[in-house]
Amino acid sequence: MTNAPEPEFDPDAPAAAASGLFGLNAHADTARVVIVPVPFDATTSYRRGTSDGPAAILAASHQVDLYDAELGAVHAAGIAMLEEATQTRHLNDIARKLALAAREDGDDSQTAVEELNRIGDRLQQSVQETVDALLARGQIVGTVGGEHSVAYGAICAHLARYPEMGVLHVDAHADLRAAYEGFTWSHASVMRNVLDRSALKKLVQVGIRDFGRGEIAHIQANPDRVKTFFDADLGRRQLSGTSFAALADEIVGHLPEEVYISFDVDGLDPTLCPNTGTPVPGGLSFREACLLFETVTNSGRRIVGFDLTEVAPGEGAFDDSWDANVGARLLYKLCGRAQIRAACPPATPAVG
Repeated sequence: MTNAPEPEFDPDAPAAAASGLFGLNAHADTARVVIVPVPFDATTSYRRGTSDGPAAILAASHQVDLYDAELGAVHAAGIAMLEEATQTRHLNDIARKLALAAREDGDDSQTAVEELNRIGDRLQQSVQETVDALLARGQIVGTVGGEHSVAYGAICAHLARYPEMGVLHVDAHADLRAAYEGFTWSHASVMRNVLDRSALKKLVQVGIRDFGRGEIAHIQANPDRVKTFFDADLGRRQLSGTSFAALADEIVGHLPEEVYISFDVDGLDPTLCPNTGTPVPGGLSFREACLLFETVTNSGRRIVGFDLTEVAPGEGAFDDSWDANVGARLLYKLCGRAQIRAACPPATPAVG
């Protein structure tokens, strides 16, 4: 008696309940694109919930149709999400308690701050090692948070492989504080950590509209490494008749040939991410964000990796899934754009 053949994968069929990201059953060993979930949000300073972002995006991704009008069958070479690391959840639980103690214990808070910073060290090392191992196999790697601080390890892993790459940073916040609330690995410090602790040559920021005087001073003091496109300036130029397509060309023109995209979902208009940790009025539309990705690849540049952070589910039937719905669709676009001109594909594609 012979085993029945596996049914052919139908990309137009509804996603099976137990299927993986985007309803696929691609294996992480052979998938062209591998997504690393990092459910950590301990330093979030306004409201938490982004640690549940990876799981929410996974669930919402089952509603994404797999044929993309711009990119075609993005899924065909395989997209897989790793299982959440139990250790990361454990560290987040501990770090949340430490963050609460640090904020409430006054003179006794220093011990909690120091311990939380040590947890941050461990988390960043873990993320960097995980991403590096996948890159060593020739795979495209995206990281999904969690708060934006988790991007540091992923960016450093990519820098080790692509030392000339630049970072395209979409965000409402500059994230250039040396520390915030005493936390070295704060979500408000991720790009400062990248600049201070790595050899990154170019950081291009888009949509920035919430920042401190010290962050402005840091931007002004590093004109060769940091180029910031403030949301107010972009909006004013659009209202004066400049198309976003022209602005996107200008933004991308500051990037080198290899580009890593670090996308905090609060860089979008908050109607698209109302439950994110720190929403701010203004920001990009979904179409503008997609056009920015498109401009990168149409310019001949290559997206070598990416992260998507700060997606958080809300409460109620609609609010619970809206942010994740937007996040899943952004993630699919990033998975597709990163495959354009990608090097070293795995030997065995995985379409379903």
